[in-house]
Amino acid sequence: MADFNSDFWHWYISILTILSILACVWLLRWMTSGYKKTDEVEDTGHVWDGDLTELNNPLPRWWLGLFYITIVFGGFYLLLYPGLGTFGGILDWTSKGSYEQEVERVEAEIGPLFARYQQTPVLDLVKDKDALKVGERLYASYCTTCHGSDARGARGYPNLRDKSWLWGGDPQSIKTTLTNGRIAAMPAWEGPLGGEAGVDEVAQYVLSLSGRATISELAEKGKAKYDIFCVACHGATGTGNTALGAPNLTDDIWLYGGSLTRISESIAKGRNGQMPAQGEFLGEAKIHLLTAYIYGLSQEN
Repeated sequence: MADFNSDFWHWYISILTILSILACVWLLRWMTSGYKKTDEVEDTGHVWDGDLTELNNPLPRWWLGLFYITIVFGGFYLLLYPGLGTFGGILDWTSKGSYEQEVERVEAEIGPLFARYQQTPVLDLVKDKDALKVGERLYASYCTTCHGSDARGARGYPNLRDKSWLWGGDPQSIKTTLTNGRIAAMPAWEGPLGGEAGVDEVAQYVLSLSGRATISELAEKGKAKYDIFCVACHGATGTGNTALGAPNLTDDIWLYGGSLTRISESIAKGRNGQMPAQGEFLGEAKIHLLTAYIYGLSQEN
């Protein structure tokens, strides 16, 4: 409500709301006026099933009273809380303020716990079962949607239990990823490679890097194209580059699928991935504990 760039909307909403409430009062008064307490009840003339007649009885007073109580309640509510344009209400309540109060309350309760763990090195936290239990709950709350409840990921979302890391798997690299997020882009190469035939050749060569069976003639042609278009990111031997988030092509671990069809699709159309930054949302202490938990997952095997 406070974001209006014109007073017109403030007055438009306020006047319309107040007139609507007054109209409800008038409608109730008009619909219930003129009734006299008599023994005779007006017949509307509507009859069903031969003898079921509709009568024009007034509303019971307790029912009518509820309508008036509702209107009075609405009036007091609009005085106390936001609802009339930019008027914030006597209590000055906002959803943002309520959220911030709740966050402060929770931080006051659990902040000391996270602060204690924050002073402990990640490699020591990995050995602390209690710390890992807290880290597991953090993971379940904030990470399972993308990486799965078992942390084994899905197509387009990395497996956190293996030792194949796009941006590095040491504690500091993981913490940087969680804090700042990552943006990865694989350009579409179908055009530069000369169309579908060129894509097939490079795909065959990429398969050969992980020791899989390929059509040697196509793979040989693909290597020549790889050395021109792909070597800058994935390296001459295909081991990737964690500084760029370029995956290792020799370990037979595939983020978007390792079939010939999926690899060809990645080469031809490119890929785009993003890990959202969590630093501002979670805070340094939670990030530290979550780093220890995630790092520990890849050390289990």
